Amino acid sequence: MTHRQSCIDWLKSPFVLVAAGAALLSSMAAAQDSGEGTGTILPPEDAPNIVVILLDDVGFGSAGTFGGLAPTPNLDALVADGLSYTNFHTAGICSPTRASLLTGRNPHRTGIGAVLNSADDRPGYSGIMKDSTASIATILRQNGYATAAFGKWHQTPDHELSQAGPFDRWPSGRGFEHFYGFQGGETDQFHPTLYRGTQPVAAPAHDDYHFTNDMTAQSVAWFRNQRTMQPDRPFFLYYATGAVHAPIQVPDNYIDAFAGQFDDGWDVLRERIFARQKDMGLFPADAKLPERPAEIPAWDDLSPSEREFAARLMEAYAGFVTHTDAQIGQLIAALKQSGEYDNTIIFFVGGDNGASLEGGIEGSLNYLAGLIGLPEPDAGRLSRIDDIGGPEAHTHVNIGWAWANNAPFQWGKAMPAWLGAIRNPLVVTWPERIADEARGSRRSQFGHVNDIAPTILEVLNLSLPDSVDGVAQQPFDGTSLLYSFDDASAQERHDTQYFEVFGSRAIYHDGWFAAADHGRLPWAPPSPMPSSLEDDIWRLYNLDEDPTQTNDLAAQRPEKLAEMQALFMQQAAANDVLPLRGQVVANRGIETIAGGRTTIAYGPDTRGVPENGLPSMFNRSWQIDAALHLDGTASGVLGAVGGNSAGWSLWIDGEGRPNFTYALFDIQTLTIRGDTALGAGDRTVTVQFDYDGPGYAKGGALRLLVDGVAVASGTLFATTPGLFTIDETFDVGLDRGSPVADYPVGNAFTGGQIESLRITLVD
Repeated sequence: MTHRQSCIDWLKSPFVLVAAGAALLSSMAAAQDSGEGTGTILPPEDAPNIVVILLDDVGFGSAGTFGGLAPTPNLDALVADGLSYTNFHTAGICSPTRASLLTGRNPHRTGIGAVLNSADDRPGYSGIMKDSTASIATILRQNGYATAAFGKWHQTPDHELSQAGPFDRWPSGRGFEHFYGFQGGETDQFHPTLYRGTQPVAAPAHDDYHFTNDMTAQSVAWFRNQRTMQPDRPFFLYYATGAVHAPIQVPDNYIDAFAGQFDDGWDVLRERIFARQKDMGLFPADAKLPERPAEIPAWDDLSPSEREFAARLMEAYAGFVTHTDAQIGQLIAALKQSGEYDNTIIFFVGGDNGASLEGGIEGSLNYLAGLIGLPEPDAGRLSRIDDIGGPEAHTHVNIGWAWANNAPFQWGKAMPAWLGAIRNPLVVTWPERIADEARGSRRSQFGHVNDIAPTILEVLNLSLPDSVDGVAQQPFDGTSLLYSFDDASAQERHDTQYFEVFGSRAIYHDGWFAAADHGRLPWAPPSPMPSSLEDDIWRLYNLDEDPTQTNDLAAQRPEKLAEMQALFMQQAAANDVLPLRGQVVANRGIETIAGGRTTIAYGPDTRGVPENGLPSMFNRSWQIDAALHLDGTASGVLGAVGGNSAGWSLWIDGEGRPNFTYALFDIQTLTIRGDTALGAGDRTVTVQFDYDGPGYAKGGALRLLVDGVAVASGTLFATTPGLFTIDETFDVGLDRGSPVADYPVGNAFTGGQIESLRITLVD
C-alpha cells in the first residue's frame, strides 16, 4: 500500500470524520458568535434602531404641534415623548438639505449645492454627490445595520436616471440595501412614478391609493421582515415623504374637514398662528410679527371668487399636513406593536425647507405651467374648484398661504436670507435613552441638518471613517446634538453656519445673522438676475434679541456687518460655494442622456427615461415614428412622456385606431385620431409637428400618418418651452405614472410587437 493510499484510508475512518466535523462545527459556531469568518459585520453592542423622518415643503408654522392650525396629534405625541429643537435649520431647498442630512456635510461640499435640475459646472453645484462625503447609510451598513429608504430621494443626477445607469448615486449606491419611492423633486400622489431598488415599478392599483399610505405600508413591512429574519440586527429607516410638496393631493375627506376654516385669509391666519406660538412659549411675549411684504397681496384686496378659490387651496394644504401626520402615526404604532419603539431613536425633521412660494400669487391647479412662463387661464379656474387636491389637478397654494405657514418668519423656500426658508423644527425621540424628566422639553441650541449624521455616530460610539470604499473622507461639518439631550442649558456647539440658494445667502454666528437677497422670486418665471452680487443689500440681525428678523441693525452696526460678511466669504470659499452666480435653472456644462443627439430610436423595453433622455423637442419641429408588427387588433400606449398635467402620448384605442395626445397644462389638450383600425401586419405610425417658430412656446401643426398616409391633423395653440413635468418619465409600451390621455393608468400595449419608437428633430 502506498503512503498516499494509507492517508486516504485514514481520512475515511468514521472516527476521524466525526472528530473533524465536530471541530469544524465548533469553529464555525465560535466564528459566528464573534462575527468573524462569516462575512457578518456585527453592529455596536445594544445599538438602537434609527428612523429619520423628513417632510417636504412644510413651514415652521404649518403643523399644529408648532402653532399651526392643522392638527398633528402624532407629532404632538412624539414631542411629548422626546425633545423638540426649535432653533433647528435646513439648507433652504430640497436636494441640498437631503445631501446635508445624509452626509453630515455642508451641501455645497457634497457637490449638491442647488436643486438637481439647476446644476451647473461649478464643483459645489454639480449635482453629483462626491464619494468623499459618504452617506450615513453607507457607514451604518458597514457597521452591521440593515438600511432602507422610502419616499423621495432627489439625489441622483438626471443623466444617470435611466435603466442604463450608472447606479452609483441611486439609493443602492449610497448605502441603502432597499429603496421604494420616487427619484425626482415631486410625484403625483395618486399615480406616482415609482422605483423598487433600481427598477421602475407600477403603483398598486386600487381606488383609494395614495403614495404616503403606500410608502408607510412598505416601510412597516420592511422592518417587520428584518425583525423576523434578523432579530439581532438593528435597522436604519429613512422615511422621506413627498408631502406636502406640490402637487398637493390628498383624499377628499381630509380636505373637507377644514371647510370654511381659512375664509378669513392669510393675514388673519398668520396672526392666529403667532398668537398660538406665543401661548405655547415658542416665542417671547415681546417678539414681533414681521409685516407682510409688498409683493404679497392683502387678503382683503382679493375678489370674492379669488378668496373662495384660495381658501379651498389652503384647506387642501392643511388636509395634506394632517393626512401625513396620520401616516407617521401608523409607522410609530407599528414600531410600538413590534416592541422596537423604546430602542429606536427617531429624528423627525419638519420640512426640508420652509413652505413653498412656487404656487404664485393666485395659487394654481397646475402650478408648473406658471413656473415655466405659461400661467393657467383665469377662465374656468373657479369652475374646477372641486378638483383642488384631487387626481385631476396639480394643486399649489398661493404665496400668501406659504408666507402664513412659515409664521412668524418672513418669506420661504429657496430664500435662505430669511428664516422662513431655513427654520424647521426637529423632534428627537428615544425612550431608552432620553430621561423621563427631559421628555416633552425644548432645546434652543442652534442646530442644522448636518448635525444628524454626527449625532448618530456619537450615539453608537463610532467615529467617521478616514476612508470609505477606498476614498478618503472629508470631515463632518455638523456637530453632534447628543450634548444637549440631558441638558437644556448646555452651551451651543454649532456656532457658525452659512446658507446659500440661487444667490440668496446668509451667515449665522453666535446668535448673529447677516443676509442678502439677489432678486430671485421663487414663483416668477426664469428671468435675468441683477448684474452684480456686489449690489445686493445686506441686512444684520441679533437673533437672541430679535428672533423674527424685524430689526435690521446693518446701519447701526456696520463693523459687525463687515465682520459677518467676511465670515460668509471665508465659509463660502471653504465649502465650494464660490464663485457665486445666483443662477436660475441653468444646467450649464452638465451632461444629459440625449447628449445633443437629434435622433434616437428606443426599443420596446424602454422604461423610466427622464425627459432629458429624449432629443430636445421644445421650441422646434419634430417627428415620431413607431415601427410595429401587429397580430390583429392592437391597443395600448406605444410611447408616452409626462402625465395628466402635461405631456404627449402616442397610443392605440380599444378599436385599434391610432391616437396622438398632446396635453399642455390647463391651456390645451389636443387628441388627433385615425378613423380606422390599423389591422394586422407591419405598420408605421408617424406624428409630425411643424413648429410656428422662431421663438419660445409657439404652437404649430400636427399630423398623424399611418404607413406614410395622413389620417388626422390638428393645431396646437402653444407648446411647452422647456419641460412637461419634474418627475414623470418617457416609457415605450405603456404610460407609467399619471395618464397623459383618457385611458386607464398604465395602459400597456398588447396585440403585437413594438419594433422601435424613433424621435427625430426636424430642421
